[in-house]
Amino acid sequence: MHDHDVLIIGSGFGGSLAAYALEGAGLRVGIVERGRWVERGPGNWEPGAAAQLSEHYTEDVPWHVTDDHGTSRTGGFFCVGGPSVFYGGVSLRFRVEDFEPHAEVTGDSGAEWPFRYADLEPHYSAVEGLIGVAGSTGEDPTEPWRSEPFPEPPGELVPISERLQRAARGLGLHPFRLPVAINYARAGRTACIRCGTCDGFACAISAKNDLATTVLGPLTRKGVELIPATVALGLEHDGRRITGLRVADAASGEIRTLRARHYILAAGSLATPHLLLDSGLAALNPAGDAVGRYLMRHCNRIVFGLFARPPEPEGRFHKQLAIHDLYLGDPAGKGPPGRLGGIQQLVTPPISLVRTQAPKGMGPFLVPLVSRITGFLSIAEDQPQYRNRVAIGSGRDAFGMPSLDITHHYSDRDEAAVRRLADVSRAILRKAGALAFYRHRIWTFSHALGTVRMGRDPRTAPLDADCRFRGVANLSVMDGSALPTSAGVNPSLTIAANALRAATALAAELRAGARDALAGSRAGT
Repeated sequence: MHDHDVLIIGSGFGGSLAAYALEGAGLRVGIVERGRWVERGPGNWEPGAAAQLSEHYTEDVPWHVTDDHGTSRTGGFFCVGGPSVFYGGVSLRFRVEDFEPHAEVTGDSGAEWPFRYADLEPHYSAVEGLIGVAGSTGEDPTEPWRSEPFPEPPGELVPISERLQRAARGLGLHPFRLPVAINYARAGRTACIRCGTCDGFACAISAKNDLATTVLGPLTRKGVELIPATVALGLEHDGRRITGLRVADAASGEIRTLRARHYILAAGSLATPHLLLDSGLAALNPAGDAVGRYLMRHCNRIVFGLFARPPEPEGRFHKQLAIHDLYLGDPAGKGPPGRLGGIQQLVTPPISLVRTQAPKGMGPFLVPLVSRITGFLSIAEDQPQYRNRVAIGSGRDAFGMPSLDITHHYSDRDEAAVRRLADVSRAILRKAGALAFYRHRIWTFSHALGTVRMGRDPRTAPLDADCRFRGVANLSVMDGSALPTSAGVNPSLTIAANALRAATALAAELRAGARDALAGSRAGT
């Protein structure tokens, strides 16, 4: 007696694309999502709209963090479509080299990809077509080969982007257009009006191609059952198979059990291992000690430049450029050996966000300067380290789930890589005319990866090449926690492509199993 053929926990990049593949194969799919749908409309353009994200953030999930920033308590962010609703739309593929062994980054961690770029490339193309990625080719020195062109052309560069592009080229660098999941030209969809409320906002007119807009809405109309505002409490099992998922209504607290033939965890690199550990499933896995470990989150640093006049006076969206000249290594030899990472243009932050995020008492002094700053984000590939982990804590939340203890420290190499990238960012801003500079560390887990990684070796990787959880017959993991290394770009497109790849293989297996069961039943009668 199954409610679904496949039950997915989480509706982000992994869960949504897994559901897309499974529904397309004719399977009954359910998606459990702790969050709610995000409202869209003119209110998203209001001065305080950046605070809308906080409406879907809760500290009811007690996550205790120990890192280089100190000790803190943080919470979880939950909504239908996951982080895609509020992200900036950047949709970069991992490079060909990111799937190949690289000891200078992985060290003795045992991290390895069980497949190569060529195995994932068709799924990259499929996801780009599905969500409508706008981009161009021929400018990025690390650009991976592709079987299909970008489905949409990029939007026009705004003046500050042209200015930064000239500055970068003047330094001998090769800036290229960031591919973004934003609708500029696709027929039948509302086109982007370049309003500036994109990164950190839910798009008021649904021109940003987030998953709630492009994937989940159509899937629910085709029969996929989305179960929002529902908390996953634990996976029940008999030692060999998952027999049920206990869930609670987020509002009433009512508990029930959902049943399926197969279960997919796609709750993210923190919540997925949380469920596995609390459900006692790590003990069934030959690499159980690795469950929750090797947490990565990129080593990120922002460099803002202060200009004499507003660099983008019309407030248009200008997250448009990237620089990968140091991605595979520093030609000048000033950074650590091996891959470093990428640099991406950032938009001028909204005044409402500065007011809420500025250090206490600094808001009145900073707000008048906000319109005169713009900058770059440096994304350094961080090393997968055994000590970086999530583990079950001693507290309990309102639903009886244990608290989560998160430990993360960057290596010396991580810090050296991001410093070098930030130095290059500063040099570009200076050549473009910036008068002063400010560097800002990022301590969020928005790019959290690892914790339940794929690999060839059953002793060191909890997942096989198809994201099956070793030791349990009917459980898969298809989110960022499956990625064994972080590369130096935003992980969303790779999470989605990998989920589409693994779910396609799973769908074929489940359909074959159903046919065999039906044939056996008919033979018995």
